[in-house]
Amino acid sequence: MTENNSINNNAKEYFDIDKICWDDRGLVPVVAQDDQTGAVLMLAYMNKEALSLTIETGYATYYSRSRKRLWKKGETSGHTQRVRSIMADCDGDALLVRVTQTGPACHTNEYSCFYNPIATAQEEPRKADASILRKVYDVIADRSANPKEGSYTNYLLDKGVEKICKKIGEEASETIIAAVKGATGEVRYESADLIYHLLVLLYNQDITLEEIYQELASRHKD
Repeated sequence: MTENNSINNNAKEYFDIDKICWDDRGLVPVVAQDDQTGAVLMLAYMNKEALSLTIETGYATYYSRSRKRLWKKGETSGHTQRVRSIMADCDGDALLVRVTQTGPACHTNEYSCFYNPIATAQEEPRKADASILRKVYDVIADRSANPKEGSYTNYLLDKGVEKICKKIGEEASETIIAAVKGATGEVRYESADLIYHLLVLLYNQDITLEEIYQELASRHKD
């Protein structure tokens, strides 16, 4: 059976795409957001054909203003965006597309195109969130594709699954010891080590973060 990837936009309460306020070039700005982490990934543009293809295929298709043609995200890199929802803003002149991102979203191989800090609030340090898991996983994948001399990640990947699993056992033991001692700071530190090594193992076993999210979701009961 062929998988149906299309996005449902047939319900009466859904926004009519004919009411979108296209600019004088027939374009509308689109913000792509990671559906799992909420991280903003990129800003692009769609025309009506690109939006229609996105709805029909279930994968983000944009319009390139420089090349003056449609382009499916990931068509050459493989870093596709599986669309989960499409929302129009209050004026209908901008779209928010929530996606499941495969690999980095940016052409520079950064997880998000928004990685150049300009200013941050001094009184409130930026809070980390679950997107760091994706960043670490992507770094592991990049080390595999582009090895760096002296990289600990490359060392683990080169040694293989037995070495990786041995390290996971060691880090798990250290986390347990720290917890039994009641050393909260050590538990936090050792847990981070444990999660890093688990991510290396997941990559080694060709398991994506999305598969883990799905497995957890399948066990979750409201």
